[in-house]
Amino acid sequence: MRRSIKGPLYGLIIGLIGGLFGLSTFGADFEKTVGLEWLFNTRGKIKAPSGSVVIAIDGLTGEKLDMSALPRDWPRSIHGELVEALVNLGVSTIVFDIDFHKQKSPRNEELFAAAVRQSGRVVMLQLLRNKGQVIEDKTGNKLGNVWVEELLSPIPILAQAARGLAPFPLPKYAAAVHEFWVFKSSAGEVPTLPAVGLQMRALPAYPQFYRLLGNSGLANHVKIPESAAHISSADELRNFMNGIRSALSEMPKLADKLTLELKKSWVEDEPEEIQWLLKSLVSMYIGNNERYLNLYGPPGTVQTIPYHRIIENHRGNDIDENLNLTNKVVFVGYSDFFDPDQPDKFYTVFTNRQGIDLSGVEIAATAFANLLHDQSLHIPGGISRLATLFAFGLLLTLLIYFTPVFLGVPGATAVVAGYVLYSQLLFNDSYLWLPLATPVLIQFPAALFIGLLGQYLQQRHTVEHISEAISLYVPEEISKALISDDMRPQDIDQVTFSTCLATDMEGFSTIAEETDPGRLAEFLNEYFDTLAQSLREHDVTVTEFRADAIMCAWTGQQTDPEIRRKPVLASLQAVDAIEEFRARHEGFTAALRIGMESGEVYVGHSGGGGHFGYSIVGDCANSASRIEGLNKRTGTRILASETVVDGIDGLMARPMGQFVFAGKKEALSVVEIVCLAEDSSARQRELCERFAEGIDFFMRADWKTAAANFESILESFVRDGPSRFYLSQCRQRIRAAPASVNPFVIHMEKK
Repeated sequence: MRRSIKGPLYGLIIGLIGGLFGLSTFGADFEKTVGLEWLFNTRGKIKAPSGSVVIAIDGLTGEKLDMSALPRDWPRSIHGELVEALVNLGVSTIVFDIDFHKQKSPRNEELFAAAVRQSGRVVMLQLLRNKGQVIEDKTGNKLGNVWVEELLSPIPILAQAARGLAPFPLPKYAAAVHEFWVFKSSAGEVPTLPAVGLQMRALPAYPQFYRLLGNSGLANHVKIPESAAHISSADELRNFMNGIRSALSEMPKLADKLTLELKKSWVEDEPEEIQWLLKSLVSMYIGNNERYLNLYGPPGTVQTIPYHRIIENHRGNDIDENLNLTNKVVFVGYSDFFDPDQPDKFYTVFTNRQGIDLSGVEIAATAFANLLHDQSLHIPGGISRLATLFAFGLLLTLLIYFTPVFLGVPGATAVVAGYVLYSQLLFNDSYLWLPLATPVLIQFPAALFIGLLGQYLQQRHTVEHISEAISLYVPEEISKALISDDMRPQDIDQVTFSTCLATDMEGFSTIAEETDPGRLAEFLNEYFDTLAQSLREHDVTVTEFRADAIMCAWTGQQTDPEIRRKPVLASLQAVDAIEEFRARHEGFTAALRIGMESGEVYVGHSGGGGHFGYSIVGDCANSASRIEGLNKRTGTRILASETVVDGIDGLMARPMGQFVFAGKKEALSVVEIVCLAEDSSARQRELCERFAEGIDFFMRADWKTAAANFESILESFVRDGPSRFYLSQCRQRIRAAPASVNPFVIHMEKK
């Protein structure tokens, strides 16, 4: 597959993996536990809005008020005193996040209820419990079980006195709290404490809200009380809120109309606080039931006032003139900054090192502040998240895959850093929570791996092509060495023991004269390919092409017999291969001539002027070439020095005598390699035996006997070139004996 297709394909895969994972349950949980925690910790603590306050019951409250350390043992009249004190301080709404469903002292409860009723601004907690319920048919047969959620209200006297009742369940994931419910669907769209607290806080804007509901058409579907005075009980408040929420859920177009009405000029003419309350109410009613908490910081970030401080201020024991709670919504409950085992605690990203979690009452105050100021975290819709993650994965993969590593990796890292910074800024300023953990911790490493792997494979592919190209001219191990980072051309030069094999094509000049250059090149390439295959099959080390000839070498240790045996076997196979080549080319009658010698050679680059060739240089190579040339005189195909075949078993060979080649001083003993012994015929064995006898007479300078012997051989083997050559040498010596010390040594005057 082409690289231009692979890159986009890998990008599509990384993009889709990130997008689908991000939309999955696992991806959502991963973002909560890693991405959201990163965003909160990086942002750190921020100032909480002043609209909500926590009235905290802690470990010192009982002692400060001369009561039991356990709040459950307090007389409930103390809560009535708290309500009176808070009313005097001008609070808008009082929300008790305390369980009051158990009966205690009637007298104290009456005092508490009277204070609650008179204030007209108290919201009390309802417990929400799961309960199993049996399903039966008409005859009483059990059909199964279902789990239902049951609301457990405070004792009747308190429930009837309260202006609002609401539960405050919190969804947990792995013991951590990230979200809160505005309306609890499974409990019949019941509004929760933060939602009821907001509606109570917004009662001063009820006339404008009533007009907003009427103008948008929602009042045609829901019975809306004409004034806030008609919403005096918890049931009336709940019915009012449930009606609005249900209508908007069932008829989404009403939500659009409500939003449009909010932009009308009459709303803009209202006081700023009224506008703000209307916008908060509309956002609460048309938004999701479940929302993400925008935590402001560690415990105590929301303004927290000790319970006993309010009481003591009311009693005049410790008057605090700076205590200002006008129009604020207060949440009363357990909150201790020094007790890790406090009741009603929840783990959040801001749980401190001492293990102090955020209290339930502070989370309720936080959720209320989120609603009041429209600050709960927003997440993009599913399609938007999918598009973001898909584009992120695609961009990173393409950048890393197609860009050089030294640019691609820093560039991709910069893109990731930019995305992280952009996500953090949006989170800090607009409370928008973009996917973070998935793109940074999953897609980026995956894109980095895929991109770098693609770069590596492409580079390796390129290197292999270069190596293959170079290996057409030099040995494979040399081509690999040449493309390494620290290899210099001169580093591959070496002087080593070798068996050199030289070849030549008989009659090449005639062929070249009669063939056009293009056809000649095709012919030579096929010829060399046929010849080279035999050499490669026997592990030739270096192959050098010279016009119509080849010079090659097997290099290694002098003690290794394979360095000599392999060239011999290669030469026999090459002769057979060229015979087959001749059969494929009608009219081609040229034969292959081979010469071999063993010894030290230089193998390496040679040349100058910036251009080099990989060559075999040395007396061994020169001698192999001279031995190859001897084939022209003797009519043979494969000749080698005696040192080449020494110790190699299984060969049919005959001695050819000693020769001093042109330009040489030392004589070389030469043998003809006929075939493998196992492939020899009876006539070949006879010829070799009789020729050996003739050579023996020649080496003893018995020219006449040797001549007679060679004449006899030619009678039986008319075409035997070596016998004809030696018969000529014998007759020359009979006519005129050589003056040499060794007359049996043949001196070759020409190459």
